[in-house]
Amino acid sequence: MRQDAVRGHLDGLLLAVLEPAPLHGYAIITAVQQRSGGALELRTGTIYPALNRLERLGLLRSSWEAEGRRKRRCYALTEAGARFLADERTAWQDFTAAIGSVLNPVAPHPHGQGA
Repeated sequence: MRQDAVRGHLDGLLLAVLEPAPLHGYAIITAVQQRSGGALELRTGTIYPALNRLERLGLLRSSWEAEGRRKRRCYALTEAGARFLADERTAWQDFTAAIGSVLNPVAPHPHGQGA
């Protein structure tokens, strides 16, 4: 899938994979890839600016956690982030329903053939 296909949906994708539990950057990339069946591959240069922006907006919080000898920044959803994610899901459902009704109409249009 093209990288630009996620443009406009990146925030929702990041928040959704952080909903169950906090994750560090590489684990976020892996979670998106796994949940999409390999169709979505995010780059570190894409997610870190987005994570920083979401944190500035109060939708995420981060903390440094030790993993062995390494320290990694872990990101977690805030209450505001959970509300934003719920709104994103509703908007996505509305969007896909509208596009689906155009691409896969259920009934013929009344002004179609024979009009």
